[in-house]
Amino acid sequence: MIYTLTLNPSVDYIVEADEIVLGELNRSKNEAKFPGGKGINVSRVLRSMEMESKAIGFLGGFTGKYVEEFLNREGIYTGFIKVDGDTRINIKLKADTETEINARGPEISSLSIGLLKEQIKQIGHGDFLVLAGSIPSSMPGTIYEEIVQICKDTGAEFIVDAEGDLLKTVLEYRPFLIKPNHHELGQFFNTEVSSTVEAIFYGKKLIEAGAKNVIVSLAEKGAVYINESTAYTASVPKGEVKSSVGAGDSMVAGFLSRYMKTKDHKEAFRYSVASGSATAFSIGLCTDEKVEKLLPEVNIQEC
Repeated sequence: MIYTLTLNPSVDYIVEADEIVLGELNRSKNEAKFPGGKGINVSRVLRSMEMESKAIGFLGGFTGKYVEEFLNREGIYTGFIKVDGDTRINIKLKADTETEINARGPEISSLSIGLLKEQIKQIGHGDFLVLAGSIPSSMPGTIYEEIVQICKDTGAEFIVDAEGDLLKTVLEYRPFLIKPNHHELGQFFNTEVSSTVEAIFYGKKLIEAGAKNVIVSLAEKGAVYINESTAYTASVPKGEVKSSVGAGDSMVAGFLSRYMKTKDHKEAFRYSVASGSATAFSIGLCTDEKVEKLLPEVNIQEC
């Protein structure tokens, strides 16, 4: 089973307008709302690819109920721990530029954290745990490291989609996959990464530090994949970028989906790139149908 952990889920409220003028009344032309959170996005994309997963983390209040019911309607298993306070609402404003307002989220008690750890101890050999996104301010900053230590003890594989210090603390535990973008990769090494050559160079350093598989996305310049024995570059399909929300999560889901079906890293990487592009070209997350249409445009080359 694939488990996806979202420590601070949300209801993402997306508002489109011709323009946004601060201090004045603005009217929307389109609106949508979805369950938000990087782990939840991974579960939703996996479901569209006919892959089962179980979404876990913390939910509370009427917004938490909305998130759980939405996921259950889509056929996604859930095992969220209920907390006091409402799951947050994040606002995405789309006009000539894209603006996000992310709420803080509910307080997470030590009791709830303990329940989560006990839940993760049930994940073992053959299972994958996706840890994605930020840590709520009410939780200890070491929680990711504590969770991956549990995974190491139980034999579960884990994927980490995080940046900065969160990523540094988990590399020694040998994550199955990490997926920084080129900005995050550059920040990790206190440099600027702007080409596939640079991405491969620093991606190999992440492999040396403990990661088993690394994907680095470089926006319109494509993406690179590195493991201990090989490296690939990929072109990205052409299309109109409508939203960046969930594109990275879709890359994680696409890689996992195809890898679990084929055990082929190259094809998993191709599917990952097509999945990220399909989401970027959509309002909302990609579907398997959209991904399949883009696959022929993803050209993979071995380095």
